[in-house]
Amino acid sequence: MMKNLTNNFCNTYQPIKALLICQKQGGDEGNEEHSIYVESYDIGKFGKPINAHPLTFKETLQLSSLFQASEELKTGYLRSRGILPNKVLYVNPQQSGYAVWYTPPQEVPLFFASALGIPSGRGKVPAMIWKAGREELAVYAVKGNKKPCSKTKLFHAPYFNIYKEGRVCMGTVRVNITEAARLEDFMAQWESYFWNSYFSHLISEFNPVTENIVQLWQGQVTTDSLFPVQLLKPTNFTLQNLLT
Repeated sequence: MMKNLTNNFCNTYQPIKALLICQKQGGDEGNEEHSIYVESYDIGKFGKPINAHPLTFKETLQLSSLFQASEELKTGYLRSRGILPNKVLYVNPQQSGYAVWYTPPQEVPLFFASALGIPSGRGKVPAMIWKAGREELAVYAVKGNKKPCSKTKLFHAPYFNIYKEGRVCMGTVRVNITEAARLEDFMAQWESYFWNSYFSHLISEFNPVTENIVQLWQGQVTTDSLFPVQLLKPTNFTLQNLLT
């Protein structure tokens, strides 16, 4: 049964101000600033406009602040709140843009579908390169623990659910990156989506490591061993390839 939400809406958002923009008839062309007049009305108890008066300086500042906040929402995508985080390698802040960043070797929670026969748990993973837009993520592995440069060679990320070219199959994960996502939130969201989803299968039977990947992760989640980077398979990419 459909509910009438009108009362709830009106109780939350009450009109308080109305603006009427008037233009002088027969005004001089090229002198529009003197042919426009803005009249402000307060909204009374019963929703009727009252107390008509010229728009005050204080009201103008409040209106300007609202417009500025709205513009920031439209242009805040992939913009940092301050100094760029050290992990950031490249940012294209256009509305359809993307970011590339780096994470060093770390220990993370790993979740596996029961059909794989790998217990979920914490495991050590290699250093990684992440490239993401609003709707798509690609990941790669790198050797060592130094921040990569443009010539750094990329290796296949040693996980399930990843296409050979590096793109991640997100499965049933509902990706919700907003148009106003700041850079720090954007990276944190993607990392959370990736690490908190379940690894379930190899795509097109491509094994991204040089040994049995199931046995590899069975060992990684049951020991405290560093990830064996010698098992990584090289791609044909360097970091520079991701920036073009």
